[in-house]
Parts: sequence; C-alpha cells; structure tokens
Amino acid sequence: MPKMKSNRGAAKRFRAKGNGGFKRGQSHLAPFPKEKVPERKRQLGRPAEVAESDAKSVRRLLPFS
Repeated sequence: MPKMKSNRGAAKRFRAKGNGGFKRGQSHLAPFPKEKVPERKRQLGRPAEVAESDAKSVRRLLPFS
C-alpha cells in the first residue's frame, strides 16, 4: 500500500483550526495597493475561514491535519 501524502500546494495555503475548519489567506491584496483604501487592505491581510462547503475538499487534500 503506498503512503498517503498531503497535497503540498494545499499545505502551503491552508492551516487547520481547532474546531475542524481551515483558515486561508485572502486574495486581491497584491496588485495596485495604492488604489485600495487602507481599511480594505487591512481586512484582506487578515486570514479568513474556508467555507463549510469547501472544507470537505481541503480535508481530502490534507489528510494529516
């Protein structure tokens, strides 16, 4: 039986939370930062939670978390 392996791309993008969910970084922060309002940039810098409908897919990619 081959070893189970975590998907390395997903491992770099998601972190497991204590309640069984996952947290993720937010997009749309990098390009053109001058055009964005400071409040929006602050909010995009904070981690967000993966939606419950997508958590099942992430759990399959990260079997050890």
